[in-house]
Amino acid sequence: MRPRRAFITCSLLLVFLVVSNSTIGAGQMDCNLLNVIRQEKEQCFELLAEEKQNLSKHQRLMEEGCLGMWDNVSCWPSASIGKTVFLNCPKFLQIITGTKGRIYRNCTSDGWSEISPNVRIACDYGVNDNTSVSHTSYFNKLKDLYTVGYSTSIATLLMALVILGSFRRLRCTRNYIHMHLFVSFILRAMAVFIKDALLFSADETDHCTAYMTGCKMMLVLFQYCIMANYCWLLVEGLYLHTLLFVSFFSEKKYFWWYIAIGWGLPLVFIVTWSACRQIYEDRGCWDINDDASIWWIIRGPVLMSIFINFILFVRIVRILMKKLRTSEVWGSNAGQYKRLAKSTLLLIPLFGVHYIIFVFFPEDVSSDTSQICLSFELALGSFQGFVVAVLYCFLNGEVQFEIQRKWKQWHLKKHFQARQQKHSSSSNGGSTSTQLVPLSKSSPMDQRQTGPQNTSVI
Repeated sequence: MRPRRAFITCSLLLVFLVVSNSTIGAGQMDCNLLNVIRQEKEQCFELLAEEKQNLSKHQRLMEEGCLGMWDNVSCWPSASIGKTVFLNCPKFLQIITGTKGRIYRNCTSDGWSEISPNVRIACDYGVNDNTSVSHTSYFNKLKDLYTVGYSTSIATLLMALVILGSFRRLRCTRNYIHMHLFVSFILRAMAVFIKDALLFSADETDHCTAYMTGCKMMLVLFQYCIMANYCWLLVEGLYLHTLLFVSFFSEKKYFWWYIAIGWGLPLVFIVTWSACRQIYEDRGCWDINDDASIWWIIRGPVLMSIFINFILFVRIVRILMKKLRTSEVWGSNAGQYKRLAKSTLLLIPLFGVHYIIFVFFPEDVSSDTSQICLSFELALGSFQGFVVAVLYCFLNGEVQFEIQRKWKQWHLKKHFQARQQKHSSSSNGGSTSTQLVPLSKSSPMDQRQTGPQNTSVI
């Protein structure tokens, strides 16, 4: 049972390797590793059953050798006394460490010997306990990082949705697209939290079979939210590009096409991917992609949207440079570059241009390099919704003007209500004195001219 406990400890550490802002590698890693062990165990029992069918060989080994066995992590075939059996490291450890290694047992007259060398040394797992502790601490901090990032994003995005939906003057196609993008960021963050709560909260790891259907459904939802977010980033780029390059177009007609691209297009690819997984690769929780052709049903459109948005970003920046050079007649060059830099920085989070960096990042890199890349990717991805909400809602001039206008209206309304209440309370007992005051200030000439009228009025 000792190797199994080592496996469970290692598999639990892999939980923190889930990259929540990427469709790649998202899933239930501990369940997949347990499935690997189950497959190896089934294959081992089939091999041992074939050996038992050969009765003569099986009888001879029972008398003069060592019978084949499954030691919870590796399958050892039957061997005669004095023979040494070599095997590669257990498959699940190869997945974890990337090291094949070599281990062996000797068949002696007393039975199988202990595994040599030690599995931890041969398979490069847990050799340095300090490294394992540091990795655990790193993954915990990484999980805290994206938890804070997505929580902050959800809070600010919800506030931005309320603000954009509350003011009638802010209801336009541009802000409608912003609101759909905000919703996609919220769904993305909530999918991450739900996935973590449902799949990674249990203390026991042998819950894979019982929750496999729910795991697959959660992963499908997770992939859809991720893909929809990329599609709405693409819609933002397409809309701004259309505004700059198309003189006249029907925003209402285009808006329904944007809806179809943002919410409908991901659904088509996700349904296709789910059907292919169910038919051709229905293994585990659908997070290990052995068949690359099926995985490219999702990965291909995501990469395409990133490349298209990057091209649109470059074209829009070129247009901004031309406009700044032609319109800034009185300004200095420093002012032009400052405005261009500001416009460019505003477009980067809106288009998700930073994703282009991780597209070209190689996968076969050292552990330290991959940790740095993972940290940046999670930090940028989890806080992207927060940055977009701040830049395109809270710092937006139109939004600030509407909030200030509503605040002044509310303050002025309160002021008039307070004056009306004060006037009504003072007029109840002071109506006579109010009429006498203008009479006391009239001149003697006016009093002689209007004496009868004043008398009648009084």
